[in-house]
Amino acid sequence: MAITDPRNDVTEPSAASVVDVGAVGLVASDSPQLQVPGHHERGPVLSHLSLKMVLLKAGVVLADVLTIVVAYTVTTIVVGTGAAWSTGQIDDHLRIAALALPVWPILFARQQMYASRFLTRLMDELRRVVHVVFVGTVALVLIGWVAGMDLDHLWVLCFLLVALGCVTLERFLIRRWFVHRRRTGRSLRDVVIIGTNAEALDLAEALENPALGYRLVGFVATDPAEATDPADVGGLPVLAGTADTVSFAHALKAQGVILATTSLELGLSNRLLRELLDGGLHVEITSGLRDVTPERMTVRPLGRHPVVYLEPARRFGWRAVAKRIFDTVLSTLALIIATPVLIIAAVAIKISSPGPVLFRQVRVGRDGEPFFVLKLRTMVVDAEDRLAELMAQNEADGPLFKMSDDPRITRVGRILRKLSIDELPQLWNVVRGDMSLIGPRPALPREVAQWGDELHERLRVRPGITGMWQVSGRSDTGFEEYQRLDLFYVDNWSILIDMGILLRTVPAVLTGRGAS
Repeated sequence: MAITDPRNDVTEPSAASVVDVGAVGLVASDSPQLQVPGHHERGPVLSHLSLKMVLLKAGVVLADVLTIVVAYTVTTIVVGTGAAWSTGQIDDHLRIAALALPVWPILFARQQMYASRFLTRLMDELRRVVHVVFVGTVALVLIGWVAGMDLDHLWVLCFLLVALGCVTLERFLIRRWFVHRRRTGRSLRDVVIIGTNAEALDLAEALENPALGYRLVGFVATDPAEATDPADVGGLPVLAGTADTVSFAHALKAQGVILATTSLELGLSNRLLRELLDGGLHVEITSGLRDVTPERMTVRPLGRHPVVYLEPARRFGWRAVAKRIFDTVLSTLALIIATPVLIIAAVAIKISSPGPVLFRQVRVGRDGEPFFVLKLRTMVVDAEDRLAELMAQNEADGPLFKMSDDPRITRVGRILRKLSIDELPQLWNVVRGDMSLIGPRPALPREVAQWGDELHERLRVRPGITGMWQVSGRSDTGFEEYQRLDLFYVDNWSILIDMGILLRTVPAVLTGRGAS
């Protein structure tokens, strides 16, 4: 049997049987020792630095430097024009800026911003951008001091803000460009998963998202006696046993491997790691945990074992106070800004259908306390009474209810829902303290009655107008995903996660993704 290149769209790998290395003509399956071909005996990074990859990285470096130059230029023009600087003052500031320019790519590199494995999440990249810009601005001031020039304080402050905005935008555009490349099959790292157990299959499902930057090309079954049908793993090649993993990966032209920790026996991993790294492969190992943010995990030695310490979620103290202040201030401002929209919507509701403008409904809040949630009315006045007769047409699973063409929704209500305008009165719930801007969806009492014990954990926090479930597709996701996302938020809450959800809410609302 021949293993086809998974990057070739013309043919598919054979799913006839589990393969061994002897079957592909690499090394005899009964060979006592794996012989790695000489041209593969290279380090894990340099062995895969193709010319295209070098050019891509160089392009990102150049984009970073040009963005800083733009920030320097814009700041100097704005501040210099406003303060009526002389030509000499402008030249002095630009000269110091030029002297500091080589520092910036070093700072970006120190923050691992040219290694995609450190930038899988947008919020991780934003945090690194903030760090680079702050440190770079301090370096700029120090270089000016060493050169005997006291940089204008307003210029420094303006540069900090302009650079933050410019670099954030530049990095966001680069990220979107790479996501586009990956979705079209480029800039992907071909990997093999070691393991065929539940964790390995869960990993394979996650790698189906090309935006993560991986392309799965094969599996390695850790137990050679346990045959795995390739049909069970998407028809990809499966190697029986780990003895010839390196040659198997090379045959598939894989650049890396991902080890499912729960599939490995004690004592097997160290030998296997040495072989993989010596074979020039990138190696990644799972922690065995799911839905835990890396910020909560710290690796430390415990005797011979590297163990992961898990930080508890910190939902109290100054963080809770900061969240409440943020909620109150932003909700008050949003209510003021949204007043004209609310007035227009109220008039449209009154004209189009009989009944009140506002819809009040009991929801379950933090610690199980009931409260009245406020919404603009988007349904007929007897909508709750007609719910029972529509339950047979429910398209959602679990205790949720969803109909793609709900007959109770009014013509104006459908527009308000599509634009999420009906949610605006909930800003008053936030000001009152019933809700938060970001949090799990406020649940109905009848839904809570059907929850399992684990899902009651979501009542530890205030419900929110927007949250992980809402920005992940809202009504497009099933109840299992709804539960997972809500518990992830409760278990891992942080101010950074709130900021990320808030940023993702804007495109979700503008596109109407998942709204119903």
